[in-house]
Amino acid sequence: MNQEMNGVEAERVKENVHDKIDYVFKVVVIGDSAVGKTQILSRFAKNQFCLDSKSTIGVEFQTRTVTINGKVIKAQIWDTAGQERYRAVTSAYYRGALGAMLVYDITKRQSFDHVARWVEELRAHADSSIVIMLIGNKGDLVDQRVVHAEDAVEFAEDQGLFFSETSALSGENVDSAFFKLLEEIYRVISKRSLECGHGKANGDHSVATLKGSKIDVISGAELEISEMKKLSSCSC
Repeated sequence: MNQEMNGVEAERVKENVHDKIDYVFKVVVIGDSAVGKTQILSRFAKNQFCLDSKSTIGVEFQTRTVTINGKVIKAQIWDTAGQERYRAVTSAYYRGALGAMLVYDITKRQSFDHVARWVEELRAHADSSIVIMLIGNKGDLVDQRVVHAEDAVEFAEDQGLFFSETSALSGENVDSAFFKLLEEIYRVISKRSLECGHGKANGDHSVATLKGSKIDVISGAELEISEMKKLSSCSC
């Protein structure tokens, strides 16, 4: 009987946690085909690695709820196909994204050479304040490495990106990379909220109306609104 009651209580606690979601952050995972985007997402969202994984068709997404700085955040992570024929389709999904995981394969030089093009496309379609994490995946294949970490670090510093090497197979650095990205998104959101509040207090509405300042945040489990709309004290 006690075990049954404990199970009921556990379910209630679980439901209460989801009822208290403070933000939902949309993150896109991009990069060439077969670099391990789906596997990285599966490792983060479900702690799984599928040896029979097939190429993503179009766009799929998974979620994971985490706590950052005392806030319950639901990460809604979109897995985009890397094939050229899907590029026009996936570009629409950049809209509203607060963060991006840009993945290349450390054993395939071409996938790293294409990173600059992905950054250009991302910045053309996404908000200017989007947080980008450059990921060198398949870190477990050290004997097959052709892209040195130093090259990626130099590119990331030049472009203002965060950088990490991961292994979806072993799970190494996958969680830490995602958490770093989500923490930085939360920092950007918090800073934007503070600036918006100060702008109104000082009678200066320019902070809220600057071009490119509108970013999309989903508040609650399903409702997607912009962060500026969420802040009822501001009009954007």
